[in-house]
Amino acid sequence: MKTLRLKFGTADGKNRTLSLRYARQDATEEEVRTAMQAIIDNNIFIKGLVSILGAELVETSVTTLIEE
Repeated sequence: MKTLRLKFGTADGKNRTLSLRYARQDATEEEVRTAMQAIIDNNIFIKGLVSILGAELVETSVTTLIEE
């Protein structure tokens, strides 16, 4: 599973991270930056976001130890 972590700065100087599961592996920097700016401009999800700090595509692997 791939998770896209979007990192934002807030008006009060704090950092906020929004994690989106099942992200597309082929998302481009431009697409992510555009989406992040739309989140900031429209106060979607979290109010008070003012800047883009970064984004990461994180891959998680699961190893099943017991399955019944």
